[in-house]
Amino acid sequence: MEFEEKLEALATKVRDQKGAIQTEEATKNAFIMPFIQAILGYDVFNPLEVVPEFTADVGLKKNEKVDYAIMREGEVQILVECKRSSGGLKIEHASQLFRYFAVTNARIAVLTNGQVYNFYTDLDNANRMDERPFLVLDLLDIDPTLIPELKKLSKEVFDIDSVVNAAEELKYVGALKRAITAEFKSPSEKLVRHYAGEVYEGRFTQAALEKFTALHSKAQRQFINEQVNARLKTALGTPELTLKSSDGDSTDAVSSESAVEEDLDRDTGVETTLEELEGYHIVKAIACSEVKPNRVSQRDAKSYFAILLDDNNRKPIARLWFNSKQKYLGLLDASKDETRLPIDNVDDIYLHADAIRETVRRYLED
Repeated sequence: MEFEEKLEALATKVRDQKGAIQTEEATKNAFIMPFIQAILGYDVFNPLEVVPEFTADVGLKKNEKVDYAIMREGEVQILVECKRSSGGLKIEHASQLFRYFAVTNARIAVLTNGQVYNFYTDLDNANRMDERPFLVLDLLDIDPTLIPELKKLSKEVFDIDSVVNAAEELKYVGALKRAITAEFKSPSEKLVRHYAGEVYEGRFTQAALEKFTALHSKAQRQFINEQVNARLKTALGTPELTLKSSDGDSTDAVSSESAVEEDLDRDTGVETTLEELEGYHIVKAIACSEVKPNRVSQRDAKSYFAILLDDNNRKPIARLWFNSKQKYLGLLDASKDETRLPIDNVDDIYLHADAIRETVRRYLED
């Protein structure tokens, strides 16, 4: 398997099994040891490569342990501290990492709960672990730009100098992306006031703040929609398709070749929304644990948005009923009888991942 395929396979395992993992030891066995072995390429059963419960006396602290030390040529290179998968990660969880980082040759420290991996080095002060990670890998939301840097830590191509040299940019670009994402999801008062000040000359009261907070969110959505639409039109060279955003505003866009073919006939009355496309990609991501991505396709109709296996109307994987205020996910049983399940937003589709995979498996068995 290629590196990316191994990473995706482990991500699928985490997604499927996380709910059943309740303890730190179970997290190590199910997720973290496979990460060290399959992704980084180190033999977790070879003490010359991976030392569990690594101990080094630190000042007055005796017999404290860090969960794993990854070795190369007899020297500690990477320290790993583990927490249970059902818990979050905080810098307070890394006390042993801070102490061990200073008394070993390790240049990389990892704090993880099996899903999220925070990678640290010593950019701020030599031989002292930074408080902020330079790389954050979330297996349930993998940033593809981080994969080349993660590869550099694998046994096969271990390149610590290259990792550390790139760490400063990774650290700050990653932190900025997370801050921008947080602002996009819920804009802060400071940001709303800043942009409102560019366009509004009146007194900025509480009522104005509430008004511009809503306007700011709407403007952000429209800006992103327009940028995505522009790139789609450039890529496919077909500006005729109208894509309706979730807040009702229409803009020009193209969703896919099959959608273009169906929607160029203006008499169909079909309008593909961004939420439908987002729902399609979620169902596709779920189904890809069973089949290759190119086998999952979509067709939009007036009443519902169909997601099909092999572009075959006789093999519906799911249907999205998003044309009314209440959204429904349509799932089909072995007799192809449909059950419509109400959902509040597209992310709720993940709650029905097992049923979607089961539908795909039924078609593969036929």
